[in-house]
Amino acid sequence: MIQHRRSAVAVRHVAFEDLGLLAPVMEREGWDVSFCEAAVDDLLHDSIRNANLLVILGGPIGAYETDIYPFLKSELALIEHRLSRDLPTLGICLGSQLMARALGSRVYAGPVKEIGWGKVKLTSEGISSCLNPLAETEATVLHWHGDSFDLPKGAQRLASNAHYENQAFAYGRSALALQFHLEADPRQLEEWYVGHAVELAAAKISVPELRAATSKLASGLAPRANRVFTRWLREIAQPANQPNVKA
Repeated sequence: MIQHRRSAVAVRHVAFEDLGLLAPVMEREGWDVSFCEAAVDDLLHDSIRNANLLVILGGPIGAYETDIYPFLKSELALIEHRLSRDLPTLGICLGSQLMARALGSRVYAGPVKEIGWGKVKLTSEGISSCLNPLAETEATVLHWHGDSFDLPKGAQRLASNAHYENQAFAYGRSALALQFHLEADPRQLEEWYVGHAVELAAAKISVPELRAATSKLASGLAPRANRVFTRWLREIAQPANQPNVKA
């Protein structure tokens, strides 16, 4: 039984891109989560800067659009603060790109807009990491991005695919960046179809086809996300000199 609970802050860019399948895992593993809204909240408040865990969620803007969205400067400073101190940090999609930029890497428009379900190929480091379940034959993740980034100096590439060399990386002992959406809850994706309607139409993505593909894959998503996130949360909760515990 968990004896005490830890504080986590999730930085949200749009209301419907939230913790999804990660939420029940965090609750079970003893994390109390509060949300802050990236565009309007004080991202440099001590309660956010020094939370036991920071989760940076996705959003439909570019990590390089600081002139258009000035709050990104504060968000980058927040991430740089945490990564320089090896404070547990998880970045998803836009969050991973912001992590890369905070580490000094270039973030830029990728070769194709990737929207839909697909596989990733794990590196040897990825296979030995919490992402190991994604090496299974049936493992599929949700891609929903058009930007990419260069691998930050000192980071370990964990996953790639045919279009994007950097799909996931680890930095230090307790930072994980995922360009794909392992947390996406199939039940909540209906909100994404509405919220990203303009983007889907511009990319000529059929919502009925995407919905059908989601339905076919839905049953395996939560168990796999549970395995990945449980292991990672347990790893970051351990003292640095303790061996990793697999979920």
